[in-house]
Order: sequence, then C-alpha cells, then structure tokens
Amino acid sequence: MDNNESSTYKQPVRGVIAFDDFDDSPVMPPKSGSDEPAKPKSAHGSGLSFMSFGSGSSGNCAYLGTSEQGVLIDAGVDPEKVFAELKRNGISPQAVKAIVLTHDHQDHVRYVYKTIRGFNKNIAVYCTMRVMNGLLRRHNISRRIKEYKVDIWHETPFKVAGMEFTAFETSHDGTDNVGFNIRFGEFNFVVATDMGVITDRAAHYMSQAHFLMIESNYDRAMLDNGRYPEYLKSRIRGPRGHLDNTVAARFVAEQVGAQLQWVFLCHLSNDNNTPEIALATMREALQSRGQTVGDASNAPDQRDRDVQLYALPRYDSSPWFVL
Repeated sequence: MDNNESSTYKQPVRGVIAFDDFDDSPVMPPKSGSDEPAKPKSAHGSGLSFMSFGSGSSGNCAYLGTSEQGVLIDAGVDPEKVFAELKRNGISPQAVKAIVLTHDHQDHVRYVYKTIRGFNKNIAVYCTMRVMNGLLRRHNISRRIKEYKVDIWHETPFKVAGMEFTAFETSHDGTDNVGFNIRFGEFNFVVATDMGVITDRAAHYMSQAHFLMIESNYDRAMLDNGRYPEYLKSRIRGPRGHLDNTVAARFVAEQVGAQLQWVFLCHLSNDNNTPEIALATMREALQSRGQTVGDASNAPDQRDRDVQLYALPRYDSSPWFVL
C-alpha cells in the first residue's frame, strides 16, 4: 500500500482485446527436442481472460478465468463496480468461484465480505491462516468471513475454477504476503505485486510466466525528489516495501524465459510514477534483449509482437483481455 497519495491518473480505456483471431485449432504441445515451449493459443471462448478493476493503493482487484468460471485476485475494489463490469462482459456472479488474497492490507481486502454477502454466498476465500488473522486484526470486517475461508500454504498447489494455484512468498510488510503462479493447461499466469525485493521463490515462478502481472510501483528519481517524508521513502524503497520500475524491468528482461507473451504492470504510484515512465522503462528493457513489444491495442501492426505490454489503470477498469 502506497500511503499519502493524493493526485490521480486515469486511463479510461474500455473494450475487449483479443489476440486469438477466433482460431479454433487445438493447442499443440512442443515438439520433442524443441528449444522453445509452445506459446498459448486461445480458441474463442475457451482461453484465459483477464480484467483489472483497479490497481494501486486505492484498491486492487482483478478477474482471471474463462467465460464459464474464474476467480477474483484480491478484493480491494467495490463489488458494485466489479460485478457491473463482469456482467458487461458476460460473466455472472455465480461464475466467480473464489477470491484469492495476496495479503491483508486494506487496498487488497477492503470489500472481501461485501463481495460474498452481496453477490455470491458460494464464493470461497483462499488465503493463508496468517492473512486471515491479520485481516481480522487490522480491519473492521465481520468475523463471519471465516465461514468462507479455505486454508492455503506456501508452495502447496490447490485447484479452483479449472486452474491450479501455487502461492509463493513475496517480501512486503503485510502480515503474510504471497504471489500466485496460476496454471491453466500448459500456461502460467503469475501474480507478483507489493514486494520490496524479488525473493528467490518469487523469481522461480516469475521466470516461467507466459503472462506476468508485476508491480512497477515507483520511479526512483521521482521518489527521491518527491514530497514524501523520509521515513515513508525509506519504507517504500526498503526490502519489504515496493518494487521500482528499473528493478522490475531488469528482472523481466534478464530472468523471464522466451515463453513470455504479456506483461501487466500493476500497483503504480500516483505521486512517484507515471504510466508513461513505467511503460518506457519496461519496454526499453525488453527491447534490449531483442524482443519486439506491442502496446496491447490489438492494432494490426501490434499483434505479432513478441510481448504485449500494458499498465493497469489505477481507478478505471482495463479492457477485457482474451489471452
């Protein structure tokens, strides 16, 4: 969570971005002896879809799944907005099978109980025991939330909504902090947000991502020269704080394999970053390793790029991405 942010940026982009070209051919496994893994290929209506409803210290929540079922990643955005956007994209409340929580900070859990009680009482909450304890200790959330909880543990896979999740340790100042490797068929969607450094276990999973949602919180020069008090700057820069643009970009360029297709930059600071700076930093790093980078617009001249790059808006919903 990024304290004391007052200015705003909005990226009012709406619509559907699909890179499947309605191709109904099956996904083929890599050929024996192939150096490169097969890239994911989505048939219309059967591939992973992704949408963010807000990303940053004002609230975090995203949908990942298919047109039939999926999960919410965190619950920091008002469910009135979340389910209105899902309905607009043909997803009913009953299709949401679970909420998976990365940690217990308010911008990730604020609406977890309202989401369940107001829209779908069959939603399960998947989180570690420490996250649940921290949630109840830190926030004014009904203790009945425990009735919906399913315990998870670091590095122990679990299945929900047709996907296999593995929680891994991240370095942040919540009570407990995890990212998720989300396996769908042969492909990995990795969530890695709110982390001061990239731990070894986080790096292990992130390096295998086909689709990577990675924090790109601040520009170091903007933070150093900005208005925040020194104690807050130290917290953000620290090993249990947030990730700076350059560190995120260097990791992706140097450590993530050639299977990478999408990078979603998340949790951008309002006061110490801009989407333009974060995108430029990541784009330059990817191009430095010889990759072409698309702007996620689905424009004809962008579709065949090696990697699609997009910065998740702070307040607005992203487009509906068919991956």
